Amino acid sequence: MKRFKIGVIPGDGIGTEVVAEGVRVLREVVRRLQDIEIELREFDVGAGCYLRTGDALSADTIQELRSCSAILLGAIGLPDVRLPDGTEITPQLDLREQLNLYCGVRPVYLYHEQQTPLKGYRKGEIDFVIFRENTEGLFSSRLKPYASNAPVITDSLKVSREASERIFRAAFREANRRRGLVTLVDKANVLPSMAFFRRIFDEIAREFPAIRTEKLYADAAALHLIKRPNTFDVMVTENFLGDILSDLAAALVGGMGMAPSGDIGEELAVFQPSHGSAPDISGQRIANPTATILSVAMMLDWLGHPETVRGAGMIRRAVEGVFDELPNATPDLGGSLRTSEMGDRIIRGLAS
Repeated sequence: MKRFKIGVIPGDGIGTEVVAEGVRVLREVVRRLQDIEIELREFDVGAGCYLRTGDALSADTIQELRSCSAILLGAIGLPDVRLPDGTEITPQLDLREQLNLYCGVRPVYLYHEQQTPLKGYRKGEIDFVIFRENTEGLFSSRLKPYASNAPVITDSLKVSREASERIFRAAFREANRRRGLVTLVDKANVLPSMAFFRRIFDEIAREFPAIRTEKLYADAAALHLIKRPNTFDVMVTENFLGDILSDLAAALVGGMGMAPSGDIGEELAVFQPSHGSAPDISGQRIANPTATILSVAMMLDWLGHPETVRGAGMIRRAVEGVFDELPNATPDLGGSLRTSEMGDRIIRGLAS
């Protein structure tokens, strides 16, 4: 019997609602697997935790999370809960940095032609993944102190050789499992840090001679994501650019409710929907749980046991089956299903 300890962070807003469905699907999948046992341990992290305790992510919680096999996270933060400097709490960034989850993986897959705002694309014709460096980039200056009365505030964009090499190698390895193309997205035409980023990319590309490459500036990449999304396979980019392009990419396949993600390190990983806590619909039970459920599939794949990998495939096939039969959809996709009803349909699909 192989046992896995999964940390569960429901978080804030709709995070609690979508995680509940992700956990339901996880339990149902595990029931169908052989010699696999899952222990779930819930942790209090986020804006609600900050309001209750003054700390959105405690050092004790971080230490306990390190003992987990993987972590399932819902959504963290609320727009009205802010730090004294005016920024929102971002414990999800703290998790990435403190647990060294350098590899942000954002799969983008079209499940039904009615879910894309673009014309002429059918199921599976948009299918790529964004690899985002998670620990540096422009976000690395977010904890730098500054004077509130300063006339100028400067954020710096950090690019190191070590972090760049490891994200590029991860992207090339993924392309080797997929269609064999890696697209670098940067702003090497104007930023020295990005020129350095590109130079390291070219060095790592020589280690993978069978993989094709292309290089796009970020503005051109945004344009081509709209004009030719079907041509991309693996995109790799800096933290801030990846944050923006991931949302654009999600819009191509139905929105944030269809956008799973993983923040992956060498020994631990966090899996979560790419969307936020959506306080405007929190409590209405209409949030789309699909991104969370697909994040559960990513987690099972990452755990790497043959049975968990089989379970990941079961989830993806169930999701495909649900969206093959529209109007199986929550309101964000033009349907009327409630959060739990979407979970019910996916669970029923596990048996088919």
